[in-house]
Amino acid sequence: MIQSRQAASCLAATLLAVTATACTTRSSAGTEAVRQPPPAGVFDYQLGGPYPPAGDVRIVDRDRTADPLKGIYNICYVNAFQTQPQDGRWWRVKHPNLLVRKQGRPVQDPDWPGEYLLDTSTAAKRTALLEVVGGWFDGCARKGFDAVEPDNLDSWTRTGGAGVLTRSGNIAFARLLVHRAHADGLAIAQKNTPQLLTAGRSSIGFDFAVAEECEVYGECGRYTSAYGKHVIEIEYTDNGRAAYARSCRARSGQLSIILRDRDVVPEGTAGYSYSAC
Repeated sequence: MIQSRQAASCLAATLLAVTATACTTRSSAGTEAVRQPPPAGVFDYQLGGPYPPAGDVRIVDRDRTADPLKGIYNICYVNAFQTQPQDGRWWRVKHPNLLVRKQGRPVQDPDWPGEYLLDTSTAAKRTALLEVVGGWFDGCARKGFDAVEPDNLDSWTRTGGAGVLTRSGNIAFARLLVHRAHADGLAIAQKNTPQLLTAGRSSIGFDFAVAEECEVYGECGRYTSAYGKHVIEIEYTDNGRAAYARSCRARSGQLSIILRDRDVVPEGTAGYSYSAC
């Protein structure tokens, strides 16, 4: 069923002349065909809640609980290495052994309170996590999304001294996620984590990249070296507009580049801001 959906999506993309969108087969993993986002397609990041995008938007990224849109490329956001704040109790009750713990208490992301770190430290725990996160990928595919964006790949860098998570453990889990996404007919993004750009495409198997604030941190060139034009760049208004302006001057028409409010709230909500170049 998913293979048929993807084939139909590719045919529809051709008929609609979605710019430079290609269908490729991930034969190394024995998976179905996946479709990349259209390079430099106008992008909208709607994690804070769905709303109708502007008429020129060709790529939309929404939370897995939202629905995709017809006629454009849809990316499904999944918090794959941490919990969502509203799901914390569910994880503590249903899967307490899959949370990183320090002195018996679940460890939270220091920058995002309420997001507990998922424990990727052993093969058994990674397999158990895949049952949950992989099931969310399956749901994204059933809804009709074209790709997934698994967040917080770099969770091993903020364990708060717990010393459980490692780079190698997260890489191993990422490989499982890539295989599951491709088996579902979904492309899959590397989210941030420039430390893994060399491995991200070549050995982990990510298809494209979603890079937050890469101009602010001087990292955009590293992403394009790894993924070419298959990079979606998001800058944020709380850093000012200078980094966004530099990116537009340097890479407009080559990458998907937007400026967004930090909370990515829906249009019509206080604090909403969106620009694309």
